[in-house]
Amino acid sequence: DVQLQASGGGLVQTGGSLRLSCAASGFTFDGYAIGWFRQAPGKEREGISCISMAYGQTYYADSVKGRFTISSDNAKNTVYLQMNSLKPEDTAVYHCAADKTLSPYRCMVAVARPAPEGAHDFGSWGLGTLVTVSS
Repeated sequence: DVQLQASGGGLVQTGGSLRLSCAASGFTFDGYAIGWFRQAPGKEREGISCISMAYGQTYYADSVKGRFTISSDNAKNTVYLQMNSLKPEDTAVYHCAADKTLSPYRCMVAVARPAPEGAHDFGSWGLGTLVTVSS
């Protein structure tokens, strides 16, 4: 069975850094798009980053571009999100999700705002990890 687990959240001060991990079991990332999403109370879920594993192409929402970096370790079947220069508005529950596709368009729409219809319809979702950035 397909399982995803996000980890690495915590409490940091403004300007600090965190590294989130998304570990997969029951399948391999080959042939998948892996996305990072976040949702704060009272706000819409937003896609913030995505990697198309077939090509290694990465995508970022404007809100995190230049601060966050997505990467993968295929041997460990793990995707990472390095978050630098954190701001209070980054406070949210962060989830990783996987969708079986070879198309980079899946990632392109995942991070678009406003989100197109079905942009967040990834096939598998992991439990979230909480990131809190103090002001």
